[in-house]
Amino acid sequence: QLDRIIIHQQVELLEAILGTETCSKYEIKNHLGQRVYFAVEENGCFDRNLCSPIRSFTIRIADNSGQEVITVNRPLRCSSCWFPCFLQELEVQSPPGTIAGYVVQNWDPFLPKFTIQNESKEDVLKIIGPYATCGCFEDVEFEVKVLNEMSTIGKISKYWSGFVNNVFTNTANFGIQVPVDLDVKIKAVMIGACFLIDLMFFENSLDGL
Repeated sequence: QLDRIIIHQQVELLEAILGTETCSKYEIKNHLGQRVYFAVEENGCFDRNLCSPIRSFTIRIADNSGQEVITVNRPLRCSSCWFPCFLQELEVQSPPGTIAGYVVQNWDPFLPKFTIQNESKEDVLKIIGPYATCGCFEDVEFEVKVLNEMSTIGKISKYWSGFVNNVFTNTANFGIQVPVDLDVKIKAVMIGACFLIDLMFFENSLDGL
C-alpha cells in the first residue's frame, strides 16, 4: 500500500576516509521513516573500483526478518548515447527467481530517459530526468510519466544531503513517489530504477578531489 518510499544509503567509513569503493548498503523506509527493507549490493572489488558507475551488480533486498524478497541484476553495459545498441538494462525479480520487470535506458542526446517494462517486456511507464543532474544545493527529480509522456504520475528524487556527504562520500538519499494503486511488481521495478539512477548519475562525488 506504499505510495512513497525513502531509500537511504548507509555511510561507509572506509569509503569516506580512503576514497575506495565499498559494497553499497541501503535502508528502504516508508514515509514514516520505518524500515521495511534492507538492501545489500554484491559484486567484485574489480567492478567497484575500475568500472564504478557502469559496474555490474546484484542487489539483494530483504525484509526485516531477513527473507530476500527482491533481487536486482545489472549487467555490465554502456551508458553513453554514442552506443545506443548497448545502453543500460536492469532486471528486477520479485520474489527472487520470478521476473517482475525491467528498466531500460532509452537513447536521447540530452535527457536521461528510461522505460519501465513488465515481466513480458511490455512498456508500462517512462522516467525522464533533467538536463543537469549535478544537484548542487538542491534536490534532483526524475519524473515518472505515462507512455505518451503527456502526464506525470510520480517521481524519483535525489535529495540534497549536504556538503559533507556529497563531497566526501557517495552516500545518497532518494525518494520514490508513485500512485498507491500501482501494480506492486512495478513498484519493485521502480526501486530497481532508483538504484540504477544512483549508480549512473550520483556515484562520482569523489571525482576531482
